[in-house]
Order: sequence, then C-alpha cells, then structure tokens
Amino acid sequence: MKPSVLVTGAGGGMGQAAVHALRDKGYRVFALDKTLCTAEENIIPIEADITDETAVRTAFARVCEQTDELFAIIHFAGIYMLDSLVEMESTSFERIFRINLGGAYLVNKTFLPLLKNNSRIIITTSELAPLDPLPFTGIYAVTKSALDKYACSLRMELQLKGIKVSVLRAGAVSTDMLGVSTDALDKFCEKTTLYTCNADRFKRIVDSVEARSVSPARIADKVLRILQRQNPRFAYSINRNPLLLLLNMLPQEMQFRIIGMVLKNR
Repeated sequence: MKPSVLVTGAGGGMGQAAVHALRDKGYRVFALDKTLCTAEENIIPIEADITDETAVRTAFARVCEQTDELFAIIHFAGIYMLDSLVEMESTSFERIFRINLGGAYLVNKTFLPLLKNNSRIIITTSELAPLDPLPFTGIYAVTKSALDKYACSLRMELQLKGIKVSVLRAGAVSTDMLGVSTDALDKFCEKTTLYTCNADRFKRIVDSVEARSVSPARIADKVLRILQRQNPRFAYSINRNPLLLLLNMLPQEMQFRIIGMVLKNR
C-alpha cells in the first residue's frame, strides 16, 4: 500500500507543486484546501477551512474512510498580510493568527491519531521567523515566528511519541503570494495616513527583495528530501535573503537606526 500524506494549502503554488511531486514519488496524497482541488490518480481532494473545527473534523473522518495511518502532514496553508500595527483592523489581526497559527494547531491536533512512530510533520514558516520583524510586514512575521515557536515546542513533545517535526523556512517563492504581496503594498500605500512617504520607500525595498525568488518546484523538492531523511533536522531554509541576514547580524539598536534612516520622512 502506498504511504499516505496530508497536504494543507494544496491548491496554492507551493502546495500544488508538493502534491504532484509527492504523487510522482509514490505517495497517496490527501490534498486539503478551502477550495476543492482537482482529483487525479492518487490525489484525493478534500475541501475544508482549517480555521473551522467542524470542517477539520469532517476532513479527518473522510481520510479515515481510506486509511488509518498518515506518514506525514505537510502544512502550506497560510495568508500574507501587510499593514501597520497601529492602523490595521482588529478583525484582520485576529484572522491572520487564526489561519497562520491556529490552522496548523487544529489540523495537527485532529489528525494526530493517524500519525505513528516515525511519522513526520513539516510546517512551512518563513525566512522571517528567526529574524527581527521589519516595519509593515511585522504582523506576517509575528505570526510566522509564533508558528515557528509552536513547531519547536511540538517537536519537543512529539519526539516522545517517535514523531518528527520540522519547519521549512522559505524565502520569496514564485507563486500568487508574490502578487498578493504587491497588491497589499499598493493598498497600504494608498490607505495609510501615518506613513505615506515611508511606505513608498518601503515598497521599493520590498520589490527589490522579492525579485530574487525560487520556483515552487524547489520547495517541493526540499519537502521530499526532508521526508527521505531518517533523522530530519528541525529547521530547513531555502532562498534566504542576504540583505536581511546582514541586517540581523547587527545589534537591534543599530537595526532600528538603519530602518529609521531609510524610511523616515525627510
């Protein structure tokens, strides 16, 4: 019998690439997404909102109809958001935490009974997770940092059950998310009343950073490599931005001053 895996965010660029790469390597893939994916050989689409506990339980029941064991849960579901921390709506603040952090928690908790000894959980966080947050992308970085810490704690606990947890800290990837990022920047620059000039400068910086992106296939290949390792590490990074790494090598006070000089109104 083919080993079974569950992929969340299966309809997105990274998720879709991973689903097909896993299928091609002999896995049976349960492709979970809020929008139903296309059924193919050894790809079983499951429609569920990962923030809805009832929907996740229903998805669990559907998987249980076909298998009593998962080799891996691979998380790609998540959203991007860009806003200032003092201007964003409270509903938006709550929503991004509910999806980026709460969704992984709910799926892992619900599907845990299907994970056996040597099963895997891979959670996609961000290259920003171990770094100090930047202005305006702070809310996204904070949720991904929280997700990274959640994964670390989960690894500590589930190692006692023989389940191995890893995070994939991906940098810019050539998916629709880059388009979402650009749109979010444009909307923010239009609506902000506190940071007009600052936001325009920040947009130029972000555009230059995101110009260096990798394909979803690179992410899918990394996932396969992690699954093939007998003892996978906790953290794997891909496409780390050298400017961000250099900035975070500096003391925090110096980072504050540099960001202030670059973005401050003149």
